[in-house]
Amino acid sequence: MQSSTSLDPAAGREQVQDQIDVERAVAEIRAGRPVALRGEDPVLALSAEALDEGNLASLAALAGTGARLVLPAPRLRRLGLAERTEAGAVALPVIDPARIEALALRLDGRIDAPVAPASAGDEAALALMALAQVLPAVLVVPGEAVPPVALSVGVKAVAAYPRRQAASLRPVSRAPVPLAGAPESEFVVFRGGEGLRDQVAVVIGRPDPAEPVAVRLHSACLTGDLFGSLKCDCGDQLRGTARWMAQHGGGIVLYLDQEGRGNGLANKIRAYDLQARGLDTYEADETLGFGLDQRRFDFAAAMLTALGVSRVRLLSNNPEKAASLEAAGLTVVETQRALGRVTPENIRYLTAKRDRAGHALDLDAFACLDVQGAP
Repeated sequence: MQSSTSLDPAAGREQVQDQIDVERAVAEIRAGRPVALRGEDPVLALSAEALDEGNLASLAALAGTGARLVLPAPRLRRLGLAERTEAGAVALPVIDPARIEALALRLDGRIDAPVAPASAGDEAALALMALAQVLPAVLVVPGEAVPPVALSVGVKAVAAYPRRQAASLRPVSRAPVPLAGAPESEFVVFRGGEGLRDQVAVVIGRPDPAEPVAVRLHSACLTGDLFGSLKCDCGDQLRGTARWMAQHGGGIVLYLDQEGRGNGLANKIRAYDLQARGLDTYEADETLGFGLDQRRFDFAAAMLTALGVSRVRLLSNNPEKAASLEAAGLTVVETQRALGRVTPENIRYLTAKRDRAGHALDLDAFACLDVQGAP
């Protein structure tokens, strides 16, 4: 069947240009430079974490034109608006870095002015921050104040970007990579899906795609997977699952670049700092402005489809993963728990996942687990 791009070359070119614009805008935001968002409500957006002397000097002259700090609903709730469900904007008659830090990041911050509804441009600016994996707090000035040198991107292009990325997912390389406990393994690298990042499918053994295939969707965890952090059970789940698959007919581990439940590594470490001051994992994320989970798994389903998998035995404690695969058209025939050690350092984390996000965790049963043979 022909794609809409082949039926309409002009629309195809426009989509390609939109993708390029978003990717360049993500790079600009991560580099600490402002980006203009085109649309019915054009704005100039700068990540709040990028405010420095240079940006302060250039933005200060614009403060009288309606500058504002846009914050997501979770951060507004932590600032004292307990019932808030939508993003909002706080006026910035003066661009004061100390005030912005208190509103955007500090644990003891409180709302100090009325909060206006977020405009379409404001919402797009927050979405761009999410794609760039920076703090979800954005300095915004109205479109008429946009300097001509700023890179620009369409509001609609930002909204469409994740879906188009998932649709463009493709394998780019593959090779056998023997693993400890799973010597017959192959790595298949996919490009697309989440931002500009590559994703990996680890095919363990020889799973039969004509039968339900054992699958784990594993979000990357630098601290746990690589360094053996005691704050989580991620490394245990990853290695235990690979060994279990090798012993039980094979399977596929999708290793997804979604550090910190999709918040990015820098924000994950910010959350760890807040946890060290007494918050649980979800309270820390909410303080930073994040909801329970920012991850998407539609592109994970596309990876499995590309590998010929349509029916899945999912190794996961997270019910959202099964629901996402089903919504994407795959059949989840059963789910199994993915187990890890319970330690004094991760017990609060695991308890929060069970109680706040509905993860299937029986902590008493897990406490003495030998992960060598566990899924």
